Amino acid sequence: MLRGKKILLGITGSIAAYKATILVRELIKSEAEVKVILTPASLDFVTPVTLSTLSKQPAITDFYIEKASGEWVNHVELGLWADLMLIAPASANTLAKMNQGVSDNILLTTYLSARCPVWVAPAMDLDMYTNKATVQNFFELEEKGVRVLDSAEGELASGFVGKGRMQEPEELFDEIQSFFEPKGIVKGKNVLITAGPTQENIDPVRYIGNRSSGKMGIALANAFSAKGANVTLVLGPTSEQVTDIGIQVHKVTSAAEMMEVSKQNYSNSTVSIFAAAVADYRPKQVFDQKLKKSDDELELILVKNQDIAKELGKLKGVNQINIGFALETNNGVENANLKLESKNFDAIVLNSLEDAGAGFGHDTNKVSILSANNKILNLELMSKVEVAEKIVNFTEDLLNEKADFIS
Repeated sequence: MLRGKKILLGITGSIAAYKATILVRELIKSEAEVKVILTPASLDFVTPVTLSTLSKQPAITDFYIEKASGEWVNHVELGLWADLMLIAPASANTLAKMNQGVSDNILLTTYLSARCPVWVAPAMDLDMYTNKATVQNFFELEEKGVRVLDSAEGELASGFVGKGRMQEPEELFDEIQSFFEPKGIVKGKNVLITAGPTQENIDPVRYIGNRSSGKMGIALANAFSAKGANVTLVLGPTSEQVTDIGIQVHKVTSAAEMMEVSKQNYSNSTVSIFAAAVADYRPKQVFDQKLKKSDDELELILVKNQDIAKELGKLKGVNQINIGFALETNNGVENANLKLESKNFDAIVLNSLEDAGAGFGHDTNKVSILSANNKILNLELMSKVEVAEKIVNFTEDLLNEKADFIS
């Protein structure tokens, strides 16, 4: 569940800092990626060597990796890297600075740059924990979107007994696992996705193809897998890699191969997304040997490939959802609506080559999602990862609408 998740762990000046070493160890055992940031005060309780060894990453203690050379730590990149930022233990001092936007160490500057969820696990003595100023900081941080994890009761470093103990590392680990546990209606559903181009051979070295990279389809596969779906990805020739080992990948070359594999998996799929850029035509004759240059002209006779989405759309049951893609250069909405009807789609994702940063090869895309029940969602230019998440959300809405037919 935590494999590949990026956890940014901040450690502040508290006797509870030793517990963070246990948490790092458990996260690494679960194959999460962990980067640790230590405040100057935390160095009285734990060492960078210990955290570097456990996390398998250099522990960050300052703005500079090597001050003499001017090599510095990019706190903005750290904030963008993480899927979750957890400060554990979080001292009263650090919590107060977070609330006021003070950025006098590398942990605080990273916090101010973080775009991921931020959690804090407070650790302090009872009087500090219940002080009105601290309680106000808890309240205001939560208003700002920071999740303040409840502290435990027990014996404190001062000898007093009461609230203020940081949650145990095992409890924090369980909280993190629960956070990343897939949620949503697509969990457990079988999802079929076609992606990438197809290549139609002319001879052993030449083919007819297109410029599709497969990035959008792979992003969709990752997004559905992250939500707990059982994803089958039928992937045409691409240099892009699928790193999620939970995705079942079938690599194909031609439209005929993509059709065969897609048809084999279609009947068991609740959701099918046809994101591949399938070649419309293939050479009628495929030559066994490389064609030699001879005349100034070469004539190839092309024959039509099967339309995978259309053919499988004919087989669609009431308990299935089909979503297509339309890449248009003109009359986009009109052409997309025609495909929506003719291919029995429940929705179609429209993108245009006229939009800068959209289409083949880009890491970004700008799309509109049109549904058969006349819903339209227009998205601004965003990363294909973000587009994929929007499509997953749209698909969940469609599943909810068909809840009477889909278990």
